[in-house]
Amino acid sequence: MTIELLNQVSRQTFETVLLVGGPVLLVSLIVGVLISIFQAITQLQEVTLTFVPKIVAIFITLLLTLPWTVKVLVGFTRGLYENIPLYVK
Repeated sequence: MTIELLNQVSRQTFETVLLVGGPVLLVSLIVGVLISIFQAITQLQEVTLTFVPKIVAIFITLLLTLPWTVKVLVGFTRGLYENIPLYVK
């Protein structure tokens, strides 16, 4: 396995991780900021108010993006398996 091939596989791995994790992290960030603004405006400092909406939003995001996520992960894994002869050289 050459350095160039290792760099390419590493880059593809990081891209896949960002693609799969990005939507969930983005939704969690947006919901967290909105809840924080709501808490600052109302001065309501309830701990469960931050967790429950985030969990619900993340669950809905996972349900909506599941087919796309599986497609991305299967494509990445298939690419790894198809290129095994290149890795062994």
